[in-house]
Amino acid sequence: MKTSDFFYDLPEELIAQTPIEPRTNSRLLYLNKTDGTCRHKHFYELGEFLKEGDCLVLNNTRVLPARIFGTRKDTGAVVEFVLLKQKGNLIWECLAGPGKKAKIGCEFIFSQDLSATVIDVLDDGNRIIEFNCKGEFFSVLDNVGQMPLPPYIKEKLQDRERYQTVYSKELGSAAAPTAGLHFTDEMLEKLKVSGIKIAYVTLHVGLGTFRPVKVDDVTQHKMHTEQYFVSGEAAQIINDTKNNGGRVICVGTTSCRTLESVATKYGEIKECSGDTDIFIYPGYEFKCMDGLITNFHLPESTLIMLVSAFAGYDNVMNAYKTAVNEKYRFFSFGDAMLIL
Repeated sequence: MKTSDFFYDLPEELIAQTPIEPRTNSRLLYLNKTDGTCRHKHFYELGEFLKEGDCLVLNNTRVLPARIFGTRKDTGAVVEFVLLKQKGNLIWECLAGPGKKAKIGCEFIFSQDLSATVIDVLDDGNRIIEFNCKGEFFSVLDNVGQMPLPPYIKEKLQDRERYQTVYSKELGSAAAPTAGLHFTDEMLEKLKVSGIKIAYVTLHVGLGTFRPVKVDDVTQHKMHTEQYFVSGEAAQIINDTKNNGGRVICVGTTSCRTLESVATKYGEIKECSGDTDIFIYPGYEFKCMDGLITNFHLPESTLIMLVSAFAGYDNVMNAYKTAVNEKYRFFSFGDAMLIL
């Protein structure tokens, strides 16, 4: 299977630049994965497709204000850093641009309370930097940093919380699990009252999510690694759902990757944590997920490959063509798709 098989034409004006208000007013394309038929709804109508005893699995990661600009102490050059992964107490792996101005030993000033030194350069060009911080690091970062919005979003985000899910809790992501942006607290409570179970897992999203697949043969692509956590409570809810005949419906590809990683490794869902580089593409046999809520993804991305693995390649490509024709809004701040 070739990467080019997952290309589709997308007019630029369909790339959502700002979030819809209220959150639940996004459109919802329902795709029946058995027969490939589509229905057009709004997200607030999601409950029509759910049954008592079903379980929604939500990723409760919280996005770091991970984009920071530092002034090089010796030359005054300004370099942009995007924090990717915490490697130690004040040691982080990050992107740096322009990289040629962030060599080993270079010191950068971000504010009067925050500075850092480049201590290593990795093979892929990422930097390892060690911070010097006056005060609690994440509080200082909150004052200094900006949201690391995807490069296709050109508009300035007026409210940083709109790039967070309402249930975000565990700080550590470089990007939002965007399928969850459509929920409000009120909608989640209404679903609970109707008998829908809610389970929270954590997967800290890396910017590898946005990296293009650069190989022609899909099977040769190497995935980035992301950190996940599954609590005993979440495992219990998910296992009870399966045992009682309910459906496990993942909200977003990150929740999907978490459950499928755990099920692949342990043969069941259990309390655990670890790193995953699972790559799901057509031919993969799903071990836990029964349904998926997801946004519309970039052409030739690993995410559209995952969705195609679940719903069928032809079904997904036809659904995307339908979404373009119906002028759905695409990508992070765009509309949603429900696959059952």
